[in-house]
Amino acid sequence: MRIVFMGTPDFAVPSLAELLSNGYNVVRVYTQPPRPSGRGKKLTKSPVHQFAEIMGIPVETPESFRKPSVIDGLEDLDADVACVVAYGQILPQRALDAPRDGCLNLHASLLPRWRGAAPVQRAIMAGDAQTGVQIQQMDKGLDTGDILLSETVDIRKDDTAASLFERLSRIGAGMWPRVLGALEREALRPTPQTGEPTYAHKIDKAEARVDWNQSAEKLDCHIRGLAPFPGAWCEIGGKRVKVHMCEYVEIDDTHGHPYGTALDDNLLIACALDAIRLLEVQPAGKPKMSADDFLRGTPVPNGTQLT
Repeated sequence: MRIVFMGTPDFAVPSLAELLSNGYNVVRVYTQPPRPSGRGKKLTKSPVHQFAEIMGIPVETPESFRKPSVIDGLEDLDADVACVVAYGQILPQRALDAPRDGCLNLHASLLPRWRGAAPVQRAIMAGDAQTGVQIQQMDKGLDTGDILLSETVDIRKDDTAASLFERLSRIGAGMWPRVLGALEREALRPTPQTGEPTYAHKIDKAEARVDWNQSAEKLDCHIRGLAPFPGAWCEIGGKRVKVHMCEYVEIDDTHGHPYGTALDDNLLIACALDAIRLLEVQPAGKPKMSADDFLRGTPVPNGTQLT
């Protein structure tokens, strides 16, 4: 089979590696163009771009698939199928039709729940007990295609977006040989999506500020779903501090303290219901650190008000 791979972030790299390790003929990689990154805003190639170059695969970085010349180039590759993983562009119908067997997409949720840009973060933030990875036959809708293969994954109580991304990327990568093998045998059995769709809208930085008026259980999910990026944050002593990890603590009451009040000297913070203890934080301009290390330099005594 002649395969085109389309992907951009770290999440997509294991899928490309799996295809190559199984001997598939990846004739071209499409990825997003280099973007400014880091403090120096230096143009940086995507993780998929860097890996593809190491493996000696030709790489294309079109700004848009809306240009006819870009689709002409895709059609000229005479591909059997395109494997798409977090590419970051909407493909027009002509691009979807270019490979003989169309385009297959790996999506990190159990569709139709969490269609869209941020399914992993939204699943954790919503408190879902399970999510999954699915490969679907792409159509012109947003994650609306028939399901070809599905794996269900439990969301752990200590999962962050980073840990769940890593687990789903590995599981998803292992699904490609099974789907492509079935495709070669003409044994795929597409299944239409059923149920009420929900949408995983792109994370807005305005969502990142911690709202102490929520319950501790909900806030714990919110913080873990935003870790490590963009990172939930609050102000301690008037200075911004990101919260990378916390734990939900059931308590009888908050002793009449306003929400956001420290209930001890070890970062146990009152919420609308119960409390959370901050475990891993990052002051502005400093590296991530444990709560103990933070408190050695910045004491937060009982009664301190966080905002």
